[in-house]
Amino acid sequence: MDSIKWDKEVDALVVGSGAGGMSAALTASVEGLDVLLVEKTGHIGGSTAISGGALWIPLNAQTDAAGHPDSFDKVWTYLQETVGAAASDDMKRAYLQAGPRMMDDLVERGFLQVAARTASPDYYPDRPGAALGGRSLDPVEFDGRKLGRHFKTLRDPLKEFTVLGGMMVNITDVRHLLRATRAFTSWRHAMKLVLRYYTDRLRGYHRGTRLLLGNALAAQLFHALLSRNIPYWLDTPALGLVRGDDGAVLGATVEHQGRQMNIRTRRGVVLATGGFPWDSARRQQAYPHPTGDWSMSPRDNTGDGIRLAEGAGAALGQGHCSPAFWAPVSILEQPGRAPLHYPHLVWDRAKPGLIAVNGAGRRFVNESTSYHAFVEAMYRSHADTPTVPAYLLCDQRFIDTWGLGLALPGGRPRQHLIDAGYLLQAPTLQALAQKLGVPADALAATVQRYNQHAEEGHDPDFGKGGTAYNRYLGDPDHAPNPCLAPLGAGPYYAVKVFPGDIGTACGIAANRNAQAVDEAGQPIAGLYVVGNDMHSVMGGAYPAPGITLGPALTFGWVAGQHLAHGQH
Repeated sequence: MDSIKWDKEVDALVVGSGAGGMSAALTASVEGLDVLLVEKTGHIGGSTAISGGALWIPLNAQTDAAGHPDSFDKVWTYLQETVGAAASDDMKRAYLQAGPRMMDDLVERGFLQVAARTASPDYYPDRPGAALGGRSLDPVEFDGRKLGRHFKTLRDPLKEFTVLGGMMVNITDVRHLLRATRAFTSWRHAMKLVLRYYTDRLRGYHRGTRLLLGNALAAQLFHALLSRNIPYWLDTPALGLVRGDDGAVLGATVEHQGRQMNIRTRRGVVLATGGFPWDSARRQQAYPHPTGDWSMSPRDNTGDGIRLAEGAGAALGQGHCSPAFWAPVSILEQPGRAPLHYPHLVWDRAKPGLIAVNGAGRRFVNESTSYHAFVEAMYRSHADTPTVPAYLLCDQRFIDTWGLGLALPGGRPRQHLIDAGYLLQAPTLQALAQKLGVPADALAATVQRYNQHAEEGHDPDFGKGGTAYNRYLGDPDHAPNPCLAPLGAGPYYAVKVFPGDIGTACGIAANRNAQAVDEAGQPIAGLYVVGNDMHSVMGGAYPAPGITLGPALTFGWVAGQHLAHGQH
């Protein structure tokens, strides 16, 4: 390697600027290392900035105060029930041990402010060890004005998380906005939001500066990065890793400002490029079929880190139960522009008065189950009956109250969605069946059976509203079952949903120090993988909200610690 001309030398190079990458960079920096972060795109934040922002950190310091005392044995039981052999016990244990330490460290240093959810059931609340709250944390609201001129550098959230062209809202905000004309408290809340937003726009900001969800998480980490003067290079893709004769990673080649540069690292390289959701070839190889370009991840997440690590001798993880974290996605085709994807995560599916049917016009799933489990059910059903796409159906009352995908509630204009073919509308179920291409008699029988049981408040076929998680996402004001109501008179509406993802779970095999390992399970010196570049510590299972960002932050912190101190 004496022939390599090094253009720059640092202790640690971090590739990627999501939660995992920024956690690694910040931790290595506070531990005394000279760090450089490079980012392929022109924005900081990666998948984190467009995510829901939840962090599943069991045994965190706020658990008791949130009203849900927890224990290692209880969490361990739940992970064994939901993840089991899909991930190694050693990695699961490492996560549970390091997660609370990571959170205490980042909070105490002022890098993060988070709040535990007092009511947020794990996704399988009836299984042993499950909790009804406390384990998931949300980033607190962040004032984007604190970023100053760097605010434009932060990746914008998904448009679906904004209203009025750039005002971020969460579920609480939406509920107040919908009730603004009916309750003074809601009117006051809504007016405060709108006034803040329009003040931001009048002051020249390209969007609202009240940041929520994953955008707030990314902003907090970015603010900490700036406060520590950690250098970052945008529009700088990593092209390859440089290895020594002994196989250790010595640095990386990047493209920066139009030229290739070799960056030597005294301690190591951390890969945090977001997995491979937009690598079509690898998707075809790893995903169930049919699959397509249905991911909610940034389109720049094309598997760079995984390819670089494989080229350096790293092995892909094995034994996972799913290659991705799933979500049903509806798609608006836009002439001359990229299709707009909408993830049906937590807003519409669990509400009373919506059903999902397959190509035979039959229900196939508990509509209020988790987004990951919903897509798993789509693929199971598709083995026997066409279910890709599936269809979400509702009546006029439902769409006016709750909306349906991109069709917003509250009587908002939706004709443009009908004209584009995104939203299907028909006066009768028979006419809707014709538009969907499903048997009209089967659809009518499905609705009739569903309505009969919905009137009684139970769902013997699929158990909609049967768990605490289901009911958490339903309508608390609707009885006896917050997730069940009959479909009433027409007109009726439907959207097609496809088996999309919010990120990949199959990545580079790693040990408890976040070091990439080879086929023999031996760590590759100088190489770390975090976030979705690391093989999922959940093995592709989805037991609770925040099980992607929680491990990303945790193992980013672990990588930073190990870069600085070695084995610990």
